[in-house]
Amino acid sequence: MNSSIYILLLILPLLLYILSLLYRKEMAKDLETLRHSTSHVLAEAVKELFPEVKLGIGPAIEDGFYYDFDRETPFTPEDLKKIQEKMREIIKKKEKFEKFELEYAEAKKQLKNEPYKLELLKDLKDKGEKISFYKSGKFTDLCAGPHVESTSDIKAYKLLKVAGAYWRGDSKNKQLQRIYGTSFESKEELKEYLRLREEAEKRDHRKLGKKLELFSFHEEAPGMAFFLPKGMIIWNTLTDFWRKEHDKAGYVEVKTPIMMNKHLWETSGHWDNYRENMYTTMIDEMDYAVKPMNCPGGMLIYKEKTHSYREFPLRVGEIGLVHRHELSGVLSGLFRVRSFHQDDAHIFMTEDQITQEVLGVLNLSEKFYSQFGLTFSLELSTRPEKSIGTDEQWEKAIAGLKNALGEKDQKYVINEGDGAFYGPKVDLHIKDALGRTWQCGTIQLDMSLPERFDLTYEGEDGKKHRPVMIHRVIYGSMERFMGILVEHYAGKFPLWLSPVQVKLLPIADRHVEFCKKVLEKMKESGLRVELDDKAETTNKKVRNAQVQQVNYILVIGDNEIKNKTVNVRTRDNKVHGEKKVDAFIKELLSEVEAKK
Repeated sequence: MNSSIYILLLILPLLLYILSLLYRKEMAKDLETLRHSTSHVLAEAVKELFPEVKLGIGPAIEDGFYYDFDRETPFTPEDLKKIQEKMREIIKKKEKFEKFELEYAEAKKQLKNEPYKLELLKDLKDKGEKISFYKSGKFTDLCAGPHVESTSDIKAYKLLKVAGAYWRGDSKNKQLQRIYGTSFESKEELKEYLRLREEAEKRDHRKLGKKLELFSFHEEAPGMAFFLPKGMIIWNTLTDFWRKEHDKAGYVEVKTPIMMNKHLWETSGHWDNYRENMYTTMIDEMDYAVKPMNCPGGMLIYKEKTHSYREFPLRVGEIGLVHRHELSGVLSGLFRVRSFHQDDAHIFMTEDQITQEVLGVLNLSEKFYSQFGLTFSLELSTRPEKSIGTDEQWEKAIAGLKNALGEKDQKYVINEGDGAFYGPKVDLHIKDALGRTWQCGTIQLDMSLPERFDLTYEGEDGKKHRPVMIHRVIYGSMERFMGILVEHYAGKFPLWLSPVQVKLLPIADRHVEFCKKVLEKMKESGLRVELDDKAETTNKKVRNAQVQQVNYILVIGDNEIKNKTVNVRTRDNKVHGEKKVDAFIKELLSEVEAKK
């Protein structure tokens, strides 16, 4: 075979893969432009129908777009119908999107009746950026673009809901009305999105969390979850699983204080670069901060003694409680909170151990995610413009990550220039039952903290050397991961995770005593079981247990007492009939052990 053809055959799959990535990136860019253009049409429609409304901003977002409006009267569902109909009229007119630029003084005149736009305009002036507008029909908006060529390019769209949103996400500002919508290239794509959205609404962890009595939120502690007894069962089960698997993987666990003094945060760099996200206080006339990250405390533990290369790799984990100040406007159930637990680990090692340790974290992550029926994709982020460390350090770090990913033999995307300032990273994006992706795990090589804290180890040559350090999480945030699981399972947890695994239902009062004996036997075996002896019909008790997503519902009457059995049905209303008590307990314990 001709050598040129042979080489071409070798590199052709790689070329096709790169082309597919570029195509997907271009498609995403086109969709973002389409959605931004649809938000522009939304604003035009609102201004035509309600001229008194003041405009905020209207960007494209991950699955659609929104526009913020200042209107004294709340938008109603009937208003949304009128707005959508007006949008349809605008789109049928095939209005061209025309861009033009103005100097600050002229732009200020153009926006004299739009206070929020004037604020944005001043920001543009202060930054020395160009001031551009887009015009379609009689409507003009301050906008950087880009837009589609004409409103006729907008084929499939829908307004979804109205929500409150503080101007610029700051609770000190006025609350505006945010109209959410989405748009797609085709009606088929829109229809499928709406189907998945309806399913996602049913799975909303905030609704299910309340319904299943897992967790709650209160005005007295915004952005901080209160975990209820049933929620704590899931929490503790997840934590126990984490500890068991990390112990097998050679990790040790530590615990660091929740609050440490200013000196530590100055050393780590957080005081100068992250202070606006930290909660601070004074103790004995000294500044302290509640930790937003676990890493600096872990550095102090490392420095307690001299380390040798023989100890490496040193894997140190901590499920640490951290606090970060988030604007109230972005708080969202367990997905965006101010107080959360990170399943951090810091791995200290030599340069030649990078590949094996990254591979170890990837394998451990795969073990975790597959246990919950989750798949994941990988993204490698490289050196950003603002970074520390030498070219040689970055080359070795990136090579180490690439070698590990190569050995893993799993496709990954390279995100050029999006690494942390202190080192490259690999992000793990998990995919749930609805096909939604969530960035949970991350593996970050750090060339900053070992330097800042002067971490060393004694090498084979007897001299001091700087260790290489990995930051990594798998759950990411315990709270967020639990919220993802609630939605992934739609509240129907597998038996090993379920807060209530079995519910006993006596048909009549004379059956309660036998139920209590079965209850005690099951509890002694370690199963989580409840007895429902309320004066209600059996059908209602069954329905209540199904609503609470209890895995196994056991009905007990005269026949069951006579045969020393339980009549088994599941939450999906399948009736499995009578089973001997001991045999059924054995079945359940086997299912729990297998973590099916």
